[in-house]
Amino acid sequence: MNKENKFSSGIKANLEEVQSRIAAACTRSGRSLQEITLIAVSKTKPVSLLQEAYEYGCRHFGENKVQELTQKDEQLPRDIQWHMIGHLQRNKVKYVVGRACLIHGVDSLRLAEEINKESLKKNLISSILIEVNMAKEESKFGVAKEDALELIKEIAKLPAVQVRGLMTIAPYVEDPEKNRQYFAGLRYLSVDIMEKNIDNVSMDILSMGMTGDYEVAIEEGATCIRVGTGIFGERDYQLV
Repeated sequence: MNKENKFSSGIKANLEEVQSRIAAACTRSGRSLQEITLIAVSKTKPVSLLQEAYEYGCRHFGENKVQELTQKDEQLPRDIQWHMIGHLQRNKVKYVVGRACLIHGVDSLRLAEEINKESLKKNLISSILIEVNMAKEESKFGVAKEDALELIKEIAKLPAVQVRGLMTIAPYVEDPEKNRQYFAGLRYLSVDIMEKNIDNVSMDILSMGMTGDYEVAIEEGATCIRVGTGIFGERDYQLV
């Protein structure tokens, strides 16, 4: 058995564990499993591991880097839905538009304008999420909660971009309960924005929760959870 096979052998069991926890969180919060999209965060992982996760049912994959997303997209089945979950630089937008089904990390009008420009060139509409820095961490990207509505109003004017909801990256914590306040806060913000009835804006997607806290995120209304380590295991630097 080579290193890669040994490393990948736990994906099926990991996925089953994640899916079991998703189901339990849905039961606790009175939600349906159909409301939750599991995004397998596959950054730094070789194509062979993504293929294995695909064979066990994963169809949504999230990448942080544009180059990885484009390279993997060219090698993997066409029915995969790619999510751009990392910070997107404006000069890389042209490589993502038309490939990613959803761009999660939009936090400025200038980035949205670039996405709009490239989408118009390709005659399509790009779905985006507004990234909100709920915990006000200086090390994180994202618009301040207080500024989210005004940003969305401006982005809503762009014809080839549709705001589908909100996204946040909560702090790394040992106790996931500590992040409940941020997940609940994002849900409240989405409800407030939805009630404004802004044209070209829907709030049907809440992307929040990662390996350490996705169960709490589901209980607080997440519709997309981003799970990397929980599916693929810790990064194995020997394989990189």
